[in-house]
Amino acid sequence: MALQNTWHHRKVSEGSGKACWICYKPTTSVLITPDSKDFFYTCVGHLSDRGFCQPDADEAAAAAARKKKEELDREIEKVKKEFEEKQRLKREKRKAKDKEKDKAKDKGAKKTEEQDDKDDEKAKDDKIRELSESKDQVQADLGPRIFTLNKNFYQQRVDRIRNAEIAKRNRERLSNPANFPKPPSNLP
Repeated sequence: MALQNTWHHRKVSEGSGKACWICYKPTTSVLITPDSKDFFYTCVGHLSDRGFCQPDADEAAAAAARKKKEELDREIEKVKKEFEEKQRLKREKRKAKDKEKDKAKDKGAKKTEEQDDKDDEKAKDDKIRELSESKDQVQADLGPRIFTLNKNFYQQRVDRIRNAEIAKRNRERLSNPANFPKPPSNLP
């Protein structure tokens, strides 16, 4: 039987989790062949172990792109939080100034504050737009992760399948009475 050494990483529900093939700890991660002929449960930690398996080269590049995308998302959130904090501080300062003054502001100061708010808003929008454009360039394919097992682990999987086939054939042979010898028909 020809078993490909290409394995897709899948997740199953918590209720469907089983013991890891390597360490026997409960896990919900499954490695499965593309043709669904073989699968086994494994911990996520084992997937990063170079002694166990290596990610596909294209898949490794996609993972790096996903990581960069996550960093960009965090940076966008950081910029938004900074802007909101600046706005909150400005509002507090204004409230303090308004309380100190007798609402006798001149229109020039009011216009400059409004202009500052517009400039801050524009700077925030520009920064977010710039980060979003770079995020779109990095947009990663969020498909399944693809791995290749090391030769020893791959050989264990092939041997396991071969032994299962041999056991199945032996059971079939034992269940068929035609395969047993017949008792002698001549009396001595």
